Amino acid sequence: MDWLLLTKALILGIVEGLTEFLPISSTGHLILVGDLLDFNDEKGKVFAIVIQLGAILAVCWEYRIKISKVLTGIGSHEDSNRFVLNLFIAFLPAAILGLLFIKTIKQYLFHPTSVAIALIVGGVIILWAERRKHVVNVESVEDMDWKHALKVGLVQCLALIPGTSRSGATIIGGLFFGLSRKAATEFSFFLAIPIMFAATFYDVYKHRELLHFNDIGMFGIGFVVSFISALLAVRGLLRFISNHDFTVFAWYRILFGIIVLVTAYSGLVKWSTT
Repeated sequence: MDWLLLTKALILGIVEGLTEFLPISSTGHLILVGDLLDFNDEKGKVFAIVIQLGAILAVCWEYRIKISKVLTGIGSHEDSNRFVLNLFIAFLPAAILGLLFIKTIKQYLFHPTSVAIALIVGGVIILWAERRKHVVNVESVEDMDWKHALKVGLVQCLALIPGTSRSGATIIGGLFFGLSRKAATEFSFFLAIPIMFAATFYDVYKHRELLHFNDIGMFGIGFVVSFISALLAVRGLLRFISNHDFTVFAWYRILFGIIVLVTAYSGLVKWSTT
């Protein structure tokens, strides 16, 4: 048993779970931490995708009553039908662009310096968004129509750039489009379910030759730890937004991005360039 590899899996599982639903980019953090741990080869990238499933299952568990109600109401309840339609509409743009461009994106943007730049730019945008007057037209996810869903789905496409943050793009985009802070955050959680399930199974199938029985321990630890830490992060974020805005996350992104760039160009850290 390779204890060093299992330790790396544990660390990355914690990172994934804590960052997936915060507006700070889980993919960006996994790329940076994976680079520091020297676990950024092809198998490492597949591992990063697989443990996202643990994080998304945490959301499924947290909202299991809501999800069950929607699923049992499909076809017979208008609210359930509209909710599912909104998720499908919001899911499509990123799914289509992801299929078309993910190979190119991974080739040119999955490295620390581009992640750092995206973190900084995203942080500045969050600061700008939080300084705008926030006019609320949609109090809850049940009040959203297909136009709100489409707009959120379009801004989710920005998250294909690592370091941008899927949750950050959808939550801040939702605020721009008139969603309340709670509605934007919860819709971001729900929207993560189809997009991350699709990304996980597509990537696992595409790289299935890299998966071996001996890796079960590594993937299992990452998966379980990701689930637990994501559950804590989701509950913590929902409590946090009831009394705070996202400014603290913006400054964290900017500071972290600057540190990565400074260490890269000063040579303090030998970040990879590809």
